[in-house]
Amino acid sequence: MHSDCSLKTSDLAASLDRFWKVSAQKIELINREYDVSQGSPVFTVDGKYTTRGWTEWTQGFQYGSEILQFDATGDSTFLKLGKQNTVEKMAPHITHFGVHDHGFNNVSTYGNLLRLMNEGRIPENEWERNFYVMALQASSAVQAKRWTDLPSGGYIYSFNGPHSLFADTIRSLRVLAIGHQLGHAIMGENDKKTSLLERLVQHAKTTADYAVYYGEGRDLYDVWGRTAHESIFNLNDGNYRCPNSQQGFSPFTTWTRGLAWIMVGAAEQLEFLQTVEDGELEPLGGRDAIEGVLLKMATATCDFYLANTATDGIPYWDTGALNIHKLGDDVYERESDPFNNAEPVDSSAAAIGSQGLLRLGHYLNEPKYMQAGLTVMQTLLSDKYLSLDESHQGLLLHSVYHRPNGWDHIPKGQSVPCGESSMWGDYHVREAALYVQRLANDQPYYKFYL
Repeated sequence: MHSDCSLKTSDLAASLDRFWKVSAQKIELINREYDVSQGSPVFTVDGKYTTRGWTEWTQGFQYGSEILQFDATGDSTFLKLGKQNTVEKMAPHITHFGVHDHGFNNVSTYGNLLRLMNEGRIPENEWERNFYVMALQASSAVQAKRWTDLPSGGYIYSFNGPHSLFADTIRSLRVLAIGHQLGHAIMGENDKKTSLLERLVQHAKTTADYAVYYGEGRDLYDVWGRTAHESIFNLNDGNYRCPNSQQGFSPFTTWTRGLAWIMVGAAEQLEFLQTVEDGELEPLGGRDAIEGVLLKMATATCDFYLANTATDGIPYWDTGALNIHKLGDDVYERESDPFNNAEPVDSSAAAIGSQGLLRLGHYLNEPKYMQAGLTVMQTLLSDKYLSLDESHQGLLLHSVYHRPNGWDHIPKGQSVPCGESSMWGDYHVREAALYVQRLANDQPYYKFYL
């Protein structure tokens, strides 16, 4: 991609102002029109949200969006909605033992509300605070209990089963971090106590070791920053077996949303570790080693994104998909084309990845990544990707859900999915917009941890 090296956060002020107006209209439209009996909204078809998922992993994004809308604009209508929906509808997610998505659903709702109370943005209330704290403590333990031991550590396994590590889950480590900060742990048989911080560090290291490539000769396709969506292990002896992919094109190509989850997940954990005392990290390998693993993973994946993305910062859904070659050898030397006839772009990967670039750039004080993140955001806030049709329920256009399964809508007259939105794309573009807005206005740094 080609970063605009002159771009400043303040340059996006007018676009952000328009963005939050459009965002409010979309939230109101969904609340007015969406049939809740369908289940959680997942992605749009002809501009209307529908549901189709492996698990209920998007409801927290729906109600979390209401909370972010209040955070960005101060409109208490959205705070009331976000609180009410969190209290009435999110409880099943706290004790959902069948998913690896606690950091998505519960940090986006209970976590955002607790953060706002800590910031003084909503009034202090002891019972309300205790409610959010207990929800996050319980969620952190349930998430961390979903565990596969390895000789070298272990990982939180995906909904595919104990043999399966997903790239996505590094971003769900947020709930373990908060649980640890709240003084919580996993309690097992005979009162055996397991540290949430220990599991966080071990999962991050396993992800770095197996989901990310560093050009060190693991296979013929090993290049700096390439990622595999899924890593498969032999449960009989704990040995790593092979890469795999559920939503990408193949184990040996990079599904860009999986790449983006690691970009932002690793960068956020680097930020979180700045709040942890050296003494807590010493038994887990020490600060230098742990931060070294996360920093290598973050820089490698961000570098891969920069090298394998269109000039305006929007990636195609998989860097090695079957028909990518039809877009030409110069595909990354042109702006993204959502309406091409070969392979779709994925704006949700851009929304997630932009925050990874911005956070890594802020952490390192490195303009290379910060300017890239701002360039991505400038594109996402433009008419090309922002959903300006008032009848369309989605906020961010040209998102892709599951290309291999054929779940994404292809409009009449088009060859690939385009023009649609996803709940995770809409939520994460709001997160990234809030992040940039707070930097531009010199407001408190937007973070997930306490």
